[in-house]
Amino acid sequence: MPKINESKIAILATDGYERSELREPLEKLREKGATVEVVSLKDGEIRSWDKTDWGDSVQVDRKLSDVKVEDYNALVLPGGQINPDLLRVEKEAVDFVREFAKSGKTLAAICHGPWLLVEADAVRGRDVTSYPSIRTDMINAGANWSDKEVVVDQAIITSRNPGDIPAFVDKIVEEVEEGRHERVIEPA
Repeated sequence: MPKINESKIAILATDGYERSELREPLEKLREKGATVEVVSLKDGEIRSWDKTDWGDSVQVDRKLSDVKVEDYNALVLPGGQINPDLLRVEKEAVDFVREFAKSGKTLAAICHGPWLLVEADAVRGRDVTSYPSIRTDMINAGANWSDKEVVVDQAIITSRNPGDIPAFVDKIVEEVEEGRHERVIEPA
């Protein structure tokens, strides 16, 4: 059970991430002392989507092909419509999320980020939330969906939108400090 200031957290994203859903957890978790790395499919920078147009960029710390689940205490999946939609068709990204889910480590997804949890078959039988437009996707994947600020089921944390970020980050800290959770991922 690491303290948050002893933990290492990955944020998996690509071009089109919702700016606030990557930047705010990145900054707030670093302020709390965590080592946080932006992980992506490519080196260099990835661009945000900020409401109606491309926003600023963030530097990628490590390529997904160079990391493994054992490197981290938690994984954060920001939303935006573009980012998770691009990642959920990439086998390497889905496999990483699936392995993280199986590990029992903290796994947090916000807004459209839970699309990756659906693709990794990590929501079946779990209590979750998400952006309302993907509610049916979550339910069709076997989740118990509810419209709440933050929902936690065995260290799988989900939130709905940027307004939920403070509660989302607080739950990440709490779950990381609790340590691994025994969790069963049901086969499809």
